Amino acid sequence: MILSRINRLVLRIAISLALAIAILWAGAALWIDGPESPVLAGTLAGGLVLLAGLSALMVRPWRRAVVAVFVPFAIVLGWWLTLAPSNQRDWQPDVARLPTATVDGSILTLHNVRNFAYRGDQAFTERWETRTYDLDTLVGFDLFISFWGPTAYGHTIASWEFADGRQLAVSIETRKEIGEEYSALRGFFRQYELYYVVADERDVIGVRANQRGETVYLYRLGGAPSTARALLLDYVKEINAISERPRWYNALTHNCTTTIWHHTKAIGIGPTIDWRLLANGYVVDLAYDRGTVDTGLGLDELKRRSDITARARTTGDPEAFSRAIREGLPPRPDHGAASAVPPAR
Repeated sequence: MILSRINRLVLRIAISLALAIAILWAGAALWIDGPESPVLAGTLAGGLVLLAGLSALMVRPWRRAVVAVFVPFAIVLGWWLTLAPSNQRDWQPDVARLPTATVDGSILTLHNVRNFAYRGDQAFTERWETRTYDLDTLVGFDLFISFWGPTAYGHTIASWEFADGRQLAVSIETRKEIGEEYSALRGFFRQYELYYVVADERDVIGVRANQRGETVYLYRLGGAPSTARALLLDYVKEINAISERPRWYNALTHNCTTTIWHHTKAIGIGPTIDWRLLANGYVVDLAYDRGTVDTGLGLDELKRRSDITARARTTGDPEAFSRAIREGLPPRPDHGAASAVPPAR
């Protein structure tokens, strides 16, 4: 009898906690994604939380109170799921053009590859290019991690290396409108469209190391070229899909790292969910455990030698950027040392 009462109490506490979180989320959704008027949005959000609180305190029996609290949450959730992303907004110049791609045999052609020349973070000369790559000459896959502050979380960027010495970088980011700034809180709601920056490394890596003052690491990953090719083609599939049907960015489920994890899962090589996919400053620790980076060095030494920030800041020749930042890097593991490419923000 006592055990049964304890179990019921635990169940009630768990349900009450889940409903409290749900109502707080619904209030935040109304505040952030609701009416443009802050007064109206705040009134709706506050009213929802107040209504739920009064229902929890006053409605009896307890089961009816649960229903009374759940119903407004369900209504808000239903409305929130109808919010649709768009490709037609007043975009900032660096995300103004959507990349697209075609594949003809082994030849990959990419349109709107970004290759800006930066004088400052927001001062640049625009260059959008069409580039072709021979997929048969793919060498492997690399991973950049860039930090702007605490190292528990950073921004991950994928890059594919070809035998002719060229690289193709893809950074999964938010597509911001003119006057819009990124907010980590707003990133959990439907505020930003998902955007794949297809770019020259000198652009997407150089701007972070130089104009933004970030610390950048580059890790060369193991895995057969066929695996890197399959991953790139899955990226291409999504890039083309977004050009026709936009997607929402989400700071938890579809950010720079978890989206790459979705790509690795799509081609059958992704690891099971791991906390380091969310605290992505430790994603190289995950790769080290899986043997997809050079494990001939200790992890701390690997990280130290993979810091390319100084080279990225001192390389004067734009054409030599990718080659210069790879000088002295730990080598790419043998193809047989790892059977999968680990995920990367």
